Amino acid sequence: MRAEDERGNKRGGRTSGRKIVMSVAVGGVALATVAACGQTGGASGGQNAEGLSEVTVTLNWVPYGEHAPFYYGVAEGIFEDEGIDLTIQPGNGSGNTVQQVAQRNTDFGWADTPPLANGISSGMPVRSVGVFLQTGPSSVEFFEDQGITEPADLVGKTVGGTPGDAMYGTFPAWLEINGVDPADVTVVNVDAAGKIAALIEGKVDAIQGFHHDQAPTIENQTGKEVSALPFSDFGMNMLGTGLLAHEATIDGDPELVQAMVRATSKSFLAASEDQEGAVAAMAENAEQAPEESVLAAQLEATIGLLNLEEAPAPGVNTEQQWTDTLTFLSENTEFEGEPTPDAYWDGTFGEDM
Repeated sequence: MRAEDERGNKRGGRTSGRKIVMSVAVGGVALATVAACGQTGGASGGQNAEGLSEVTVTLNWVPYGEHAPFYYGVAEGIFEDEGIDLTIQPGNGSGNTVQQVAQRNTDFGWADTPPLANGISSGMPVRSVGVFLQTGPSSVEFFEDQGITEPADLVGKTVGGTPGDAMYGTFPAWLEINGVDPADVTVVNVDAAGKIAALIEGKVDAIQGFHHDQAPTIENQTGKEVSALPFSDFGMNMLGTGLLAHEATIDGDPELVQAMVRATSKSFLAASEDQEGAVAAMAENAEQAPEESVLAAQLEATIGLLNLEEAPAPGVNTEQQWTDTLTFLSENTEFEGEPTPDAYWDGTFGEDM
């Protein structure tokens, strides 16, 4: 019997609610179906029978432990207290999520900062309203028995990467920062969904990926210890995943945006203080989620990336953080935008948190 039955489907006096994730997006087909539902969300003024704003948030990927605070916030009534009836939808990559927000097919998105910056520089009318993972999770991952301890150990190795994602674009610059000639490391192009299998099957020595997500998954599947070289530990930290909205929503309904930012921040803080509860809430309400032991490891790693010791609240950024990230992108990648934070980020929603 599942935990929801044992608790009578209640958590802290709140009902745990319906299943929140509807389906896994594949090749944009399922995502397009989800997106159509999003057009009646909070940004367009929809309300449920209780008078709550019906709001959709589309994730950067199918649910994993980083997303547990959203499910916890719904289960504990944190979003409800801010006047929001939140529907959480799976994503199919940060770039795709940015597009869905730009097309107003979803009210809010949860996406990585480099793809967001690229989308905005190409003319998409969206902006970040707060990055939560202030230490970026980008890394090179490998089995512990590879004996890799620093970037120089990658010389002569094969590394799986997915063309078009942020890690693929910044990997050569990261190698150069650490004194490694990119020509001395072989990058094998692998589809995002196939990277883990490529590593497990020995087709590559390492993969580019988010260590807080993939490492627990690989360890669970193989029983082998996985290590990583986080880019942030070796000279390259960029802002990671966070919340974004369409400019029309920001300008036309700032109260809704403020409520969403505040509820998300409260949910991440509450989840950091009750990780077991957050994992249980996600296990009960998220379809296609990993098993609870994997969720727990992923969430624990996520909490370590929030910069809770320095940030006034989860999701509150500084102009310097944005300047540093945008400057690095403009100097080391094909990013063509100017390093002017206010073109990419509206920090006003975090000012009073």
